[in-house]
Amino acid sequence: MIDTKKIVTFGEVLLRLSPPENRKLMQSKSLDFFFGGTEMNVGASLSFLGESVKHITAVSNDIVGDAAIYNMRQYGLDVSAVQKVNHPIGQYLLEVGSGMRSSQIAYNRLNGSFANIQKTDWDTIFANADFFHWTGITPAISEAAYQELKVALISAKAKGIQITTDPAYRSNLWQYGRNGQEVLKELVSLSTIFIGGVNEINEILGTSFTLDKEGFIEASKHLMTACPNITQIFDKIRTGLSASWQKIYGRAWVDDIYFETSELEITQVVDRIGTGDAYAAGLIYGLRHYDTERALAFANAACALKHTILGDVNLVSVAEITEVMQGNTGGRIKR
Repeated sequence: MIDTKKIVTFGEVLLRLSPPENRKLMQSKSLDFFFGGTEMNVGASLSFLGESVKHITAVSNDIVGDAAIYNMRQYGLDVSAVQKVNHPIGQYLLEVGSGMRSSQIAYNRLNGSFANIQKTDWDTIFANADFFHWTGITPAISEAAYQELKVALISAKAKGIQITTDPAYRSNLWQYGRNGQEVLKELVSLSTIFIGGVNEINEILGTSFTLDKEGFIEASKHLMTACPNITQIFDKIRTGLSASWQKIYGRAWVDDIYFETSELEITQVVDRIGTGDAYAAGLIYGLRHYDTERALAFANAACALKHTILGDVNLVSVAEITEVMQGNTGGRIKR
């Protein structure tokens, strides 16, 4: 295990509220809550896998912010650089779907604590770090979040840190005046590992590549030409038969070689939130410990297992993921 270097993650922490037992909000008299957020989910999953992770964010200066910090500490995250600001923590309400009924989400994060993040000493934060992870959600939140991320990426790049990005484009988040596609292309250009596929490349570059294998390869080549710092591209393909029944496999384009995993089937989904984050965490862990092919398989297995875990974070071990990689998907009781 690599225990002399740390991973840094940067992004918003949200309070997730959900009616229990797959109920709709109108049916429920109570709400379960979890703390999550895509970058924190990645960091917490990596911490659970045994990695040293420092998460950078801003939370509310109240009991909710205190609870968020306590929750992150429980996951083993280093929260020494988390800011507390006088704005409420972002929230979202999730109605968990089942079968043919889709899950639904409503956000309440405008002008929240993370949108008002203050300047950060990134050179100090990146001391002894070898990976930095960000997503396209972060620069969409506010001008302050965008500027901090840009400074972080410049600092990480100068230090030779591997920079992983899941450049998720959410058009409804970009409300403060900047063009999302332009910003994402700029920030992806400062990164080294792209966790996304044809849809993300088309959105960022304004292209129209097809979703099949050949389209993925051509899109990957085009992205590497447009953003020469990108050296590895990893994608996750999902087939949703219903809200409760999913199939996934991973594919990659690295060193002019195409990689693809076998497909994993999840027939009883417990929680889809955070499955992409589990994939990213599994990939980062895999890239630090394995070759490309095994890292991709590890990411896909981690993603599949997250579908069986309630909450935002993938609370599974390296051993559990390895078992699924080896084809042990029967779920037999262990005594």
